[in-house]
Amino acid sequence: MLAKIRNLVARPAKKQRTPKLPPGQRVYAVGDIHGRLDLFESLIEAIERDDAGRGRANSDVVLLGDLIDRGPDSAGVLGRARSWAQERRVEFIKGNHEEMMVAGASKLDTFRSFLKFGGRETLISYGIDPQFVLEADAEQLQQAMLEAVPQGDFDFLDGFEKMIRMGDYLFVHAGIRPDTPLDHQSGQDCRWIRDPFLSHPGDFGAVVVHGHTITEEPEVRLNRIGIDTGAYVHGTLTAIGLEGEERWFIQARDEGQGAINIQIAA
Repeated sequence: MLAKIRNLVARPAKKQRTPKLPPGQRVYAVGDIHGRLDLFESLIEAIERDDAGRGRANSDVVLLGDLIDRGPDSAGVLGRARSWAQERRVEFIKGNHEEMMVAGASKLDTFRSFLKFGGRETLISYGIDPQFVLEADAEQLQQAMLEAVPQGDFDFLDGFEKMIRMGDYLFVHAGIRPDTPLDHQSGQDCRWIRDPFLSHPGDFGAVVVHGHTITEEPEVRLNRIGIDTGAYVHGTLTAIGLEGEERWFIQARDEGQGAINIQIAA
């Protein structure tokens, strides 16, 4: 059960202070969903059961971005995310895929990038004919998107946050630029960066919980925790739970033939 969690923590030269949340606060952060509504639904149920079983707390969910593209039901994921936010506190981080979809509504070059990185599947999820999506040119598809996608969905995506700080943790989609103050981080870096963020061994000013870079299992380091486990590639959607100094992982795994397995481990 979560046996392959990548714990790449090097032995510190001196004792590190254990990161924690403020007393009475509990947070669940969810990695990149990428249109996998089936995994998302199962993970929602697992999070709610886990939350109820842990007693009273101020409980928040943070979705780390890339809710859309690549997988089969981006429209359904957005609808479920919005309805979940009406049932409990849910915070939304903007990923690079949300950025491309919103900007692509008015910029044709960005729209072409959106199509290249999984946007065609998103258009199909909004009811646009799959054959048309395969054969039409970019300008035709951009117009079809504007007609098929409600303006409310574009507004919803455009309202996602750049980053959120809670206690000793920073929640962001891709990462941050090392040696740059948190309040000076650019949206471009927060949504797109890999290196030098991923390879940086130093203190970021908070433990960064992020997605964007796929690993088969959660990647835990002293200064960051990566939880994009490739929902659309490996069939695994991961959440991390945080309370006080405690942390645990919840995963929804696609076992094939419609079966989804839930795993929980520290």
